[in-house]
Amino acid sequence: MATLRVWAPAAGRVDAALGADRREMRLEGGGWWSVVAPDLGAGDDYSFAIDGGDGLPDPRSAWQPQGVLGPSRLVDHGSFAWHDDNWRGVPVAGRVLYELHIGTFTPEGTFDAAALRLPDLVEFGIDVIELMPVAAFDGDRGWGYDGVALYAVHEPYGGPEGLKRFVDAAHRLGLGVALDVVYNHLGPSGNVLGRYGPYFTGEHQTPWGSAVNLDGPGSDEVRAFLIDNALAWLRDYHVDGLRLDAVHALADDRATHVLEELAIEVQSLGARLGRAVFLIAEYDRNDPRLITSREAGGYGLDAQWCDDVHHAIHATLTGERQGYYCDFGSLATLGKALSGGFVHDGTYSAFRERGHGRPFDRSRVPGHRLVAYAQTHDQVGNRATGERISSLIPVERLHIAAALVLTSAFTPMIFMGEEWGASTPWQYFASFADPQLSRAVTEGRRAEFADHGWDTTEVPDPVDPATAQRSILDWAEREAAEHAELLDWHRRLIRLRREMPDLADGRLDRVVCSYDEAAGWFVMRRGGLAVVVNLAPARQPIPVGATPTGVLLASAGGFVYRDGEVEIDADSVAIVAVADRPVAGPHAESPPAS
Repeated sequence: MATLRVWAPAAGRVDAALGADRREMRLEGGGWWSVVAPDLGAGDDYSFAIDGGDGLPDPRSAWQPQGVLGPSRLVDHGSFAWHDDNWRGVPVAGRVLYELHIGTFTPEGTFDAAALRLPDLVEFGIDVIELMPVAAFDGDRGWGYDGVALYAVHEPYGGPEGLKRFVDAAHRLGLGVALDVVYNHLGPSGNVLGRYGPYFTGEHQTPWGSAVNLDGPGSDEVRAFLIDNALAWLRDYHVDGLRLDAVHALADDRATHVLEELAIEVQSLGARLGRAVFLIAEYDRNDPRLITSREAGGYGLDAQWCDDVHHAIHATLTGERQGYYCDFGSLATLGKALSGGFVHDGTYSAFRERGHGRPFDRSRVPGHRLVAYAQTHDQVGNRATGERISSLIPVERLHIAAALVLTSAFTPMIFMGEEWGASTPWQYFASFADPQLSRAVTEGRRAEFADHGWDTTEVPDPVDPATAQRSILDWAEREAAEHAELLDWHRRLIRLRREMPDLADGRLDRVVCSYDEAAGWFVMRRGGLAVVVNLAPARQPIPVGATPTGVLLASAGGFVYRDGEVEIDADSVAIVAVADRPVAGPHAESPPAS
C-alpha cells in the first residue's frame, strides 16, 4: 500500500495514473493532493494527471527508469542492505577531495564500475569523493548540470540502487562521499515543474532564464522542495555532504536566505543521524559570510570552492592572461591567494572593471573552509577544446601545481585523472532527444567561443557521442613512466601532508609568502616548513628566511641547502624543514655536502 501526494496549488483536479487506471486525488490544505493506493508498492509505476491532462512524473520521484518524462516508480529506501552501521561521517575540513564524473570515470560509466576503482583512490590517499551531479537528466550522457528530476538518480548510471551500492562500498573503504546538487536552475529538456506550480519566477533572471522561486508567492513549498531534496540525499543514500552549484544564482530576497535555512536543517539532520554531514558551496562573489558561522552573522556553510587560488596557480604556471586570468599571473598575486584565499577581497578587478569581493579576516576564518585546486570540471571543460593543464605546461610544472595545492592551508581537491596527468580531455557533452535543441546547443557553444577568438572548427560538437567518448579516462596510461612518476609525486605529497602537522594547519595567518618577480622564485612558509619554488629557466639559490635543516620532498634530483638558502633546479619545487622549527620525520634527509 502507498500514499501518493503532490503539490499542485492551481489545479482544479489531480488524478493518480496507475497504468490505464486513474484515481481521483483529494485536495488537502496548502495545495497538496493525496490518494491512498492499497495495491501500489515498491517497484510499481505511477504518474499524475492535472485537470485531465497526460500523466506527468512525480516532482519528488526517486526513480525514472524510462527517462525523465516517463512514469515514476516507487522506491522502498528501507529495503537496501547497508553495511555502514558504524560509519560516523568524515569532517571535510582539511581532507583531500577527489572530483569525479560517473559517466566518464570508467569506460562503463556506471556506479558499479566506478566502485571497483575505489581501492585505487584509497591507496592514493583520497579522503572524500565529490561526485558530479547524478540527478536524472534528459538523454543518456551529460555533465549532470541539466538535471530535471532532482530526486531521481540517473538511470544509465545505475539508478537509486546503484548510487546506494557505490556509497556503501566507499564507506566500507573509509571514503566519504559528497554529491554535487544543482538548485539554481533546471535543464532545458524534460522539466515539468512549472506545470505543477510556481516553481519559477520572472521577478529574478539568471543565465538560464527565470529564477527558481525562492521568495515570491508559493515559495514556501519551493524552498521545502529543495531542502527536502538535500536531506533525502544525506538520509536515504547515506551521502556525507553536498556541493551546491553556483549559489550566487540563487535569487532570494528573504530575510533568512535559503542557504542559511538549508545549513540549519542539514546540521539538525546530522545530529539526528549521529554522523558528520557538510555543505560546500560554489560561489563567485568572494564573500566570507557564506562560510562564517551563524553565531558570527554568517550562513554557516562548511566550505566553498575558491577559484582565486586556481586562477593564481594556473596563470602563474601557464602564462595565460585571457578572460579572468588577466587579474592573475604575478607572484605577488600567487602569494596573496595562498596566504589569504581571496585575491579579490574588495579590490579592483580588471576583468569585471569594478571592485570585487569582501575583506577576508584570516585570523577568524580558517583556510580549511576554502577548497583549493589546480583543476576542476569547470576549469577544464569550459575551455573550448576541454584540454587539461597537463597539455598546457611541462610535467615539471605539474609537480609544482600539485605541491602548491597539497601543501596549502586549504582543503585540497583533485580532478579525476589529474593525479597522473591524464592525456584525455574533459569536453562539454550532452544528449537530447529533440534535434532542434541539440542543434541550438551545438551552435550556441561554437558561437560562444567564436566571440573569444577561437576557430569554431576546433570546438567539439557537444551532442556528438564521440565528444563524451574522448572524455573517458584511460586508466592504462597510469603505468607509463611519466604518468606513474606524477602519480607517485601526488601520493607522496598527500602522505607528507598527513605526517607533518604544519601542513595540516588551516590557520591562514600563519602562512607567509615571499617571492622575487624578476628572479622567478617563490617561497611559502608553513610553520617549520618552507615550500620553495623555482620558476626560472636555470638553477638558482633561493632564500627561505631561516636555516634549512632537511629536504622532505623535492620534484627534481638536484638541490643544495646552506646559509639560509636552498638551491634547486629550474622548474622544480622542494618542501624543506627550517631551523626555527626543526622537523623530524620519515622524509627528512641529512644536508648534502655543498
